[in-house]
Amino acid sequence: MVKGKPLVYFDNAATSQKPQSVIDALSHYYSYYNANIHRGIHTLAEEATLAYEDTRFAVQNFIGAAAVDEIIFTRGTTEAINLVAFTWGRQHVGAGDEIIISGMEHHSNIVPWQILCEEKNAVLKVIPVLDNGELDMDAYRELLNSKTKIVSIVHVSNSLGTVNPVKEIIAAAHQVGAKVMIDGAQSAVHLEIDVQELDCDFFAFSGHKVYGPTGIGALYGKRELLENMPVFHGGGEMIREVTFEKTTYNDLPYKYEAGTPNIADTIALKAALDFTTGIGKEAIRTHETELLNYATAQLQEIPGLTVIGQASNKVNLVSFVVEGVHTQDMGVLLDNMGIAVRTGHHCTQPLMRRFGIPGTVRASFALYNQQEEIDVLISGLRKTIKMLV
Repeated sequence: MVKGKPLVYFDNAATSQKPQSVIDALSHYYSYYNANIHRGIHTLAEEATLAYEDTRFAVQNFIGAAAVDEIIFTRGTTEAINLVAFTWGRQHVGAGDEIIISGMEHHSNIVPWQILCEEKNAVLKVIPVLDNGELDMDAYRELLNSKTKIVSIVHVSNSLGTVNPVKEIIAAAHQVGAKVMIDGAQSAVHLEIDVQELDCDFFAFSGHKVYGPTGIGALYGKRELLENMPVFHGGGEMIREVTFEKTTYNDLPYKYEAGTPNIADTIALKAALDFTTGIGKEAIRTHETELLNYATAQLQEIPGLTVIGQASNKVNLVSFVVEGVHTQDMGVLLDNMGIAVRTGHHCTQPLMRRFGIPGTVRASFALYNQQEEIDVLISGLRKTIKMLV
């Protein structure tokens, strides 16, 4: 219950609610085998290490990586993108080189590349977004050239729900010798991911979007790239031997996992991945698509409401504005009715400016949502609009 009303939770693109199996995995670790990992030889340390590394195998299978040592644990997608930008990027991007992103990127996939471009005197180029919320692929091909070093693209837009043609984007980038980073924060829970089939060079996702804990995510990188990249953080675990004269670094994946990791949440991430694969992504997406189509049709019946982003290939969210109504006002009034939606720019300010708006109301759906909850949202919206217009 929220404010005396049954909760309708439509903020799943920000973070999903957690199944009991994930909560139980966290509790079980802390209750029965809480210990630091890898270096201990006692029973609890060995049990914790095994559970931790089991999650790495689960991530490998979840995204189709060729080898388990291509999976690096991070705090989430943001840290993974920063890792690539400040290791591979610093190593390979120089003055006059070009980096391509798109006009629908989350700030996490803009700012690290801007910092790198400022540091290296490189050029950041942006793929335009069409009026329907799809990327201008003709413009993308024109941006590609021999100066392009890396293309970093969101797989699914967190603001529009657009599913980008990443396989096509990757193939075109490789033709000019560029590497490709895929932001899979919004796609990993909805789409079948096979990084080998996509042939991406890097792929990242966050656990809390996949019914898992916060503060844990993963970076995939092709082994030959990871092996030749410089280290990111220094400290314990990422070393092989330390002297005051020189340090030698550990093998993959530990080379990029300095210090005591987020053990409990990493272990619980496996429970989340097992939960998702147990239901099946196809079943999840089918259910969410039915909700999306129903919600979109109902929203378009509301006078003065405009859906922002109507790509032909979308996943589980709909963003909209209402003429003469501030999105935050709508969000507050909906919250008073027990309806949780996200309002604002969704960490995509350049995309909002492209559409000439300060922000949207975003309703995003998950496998536990039902059509009846959308009816509650629609009724709530009609009430709030009457109050505000």
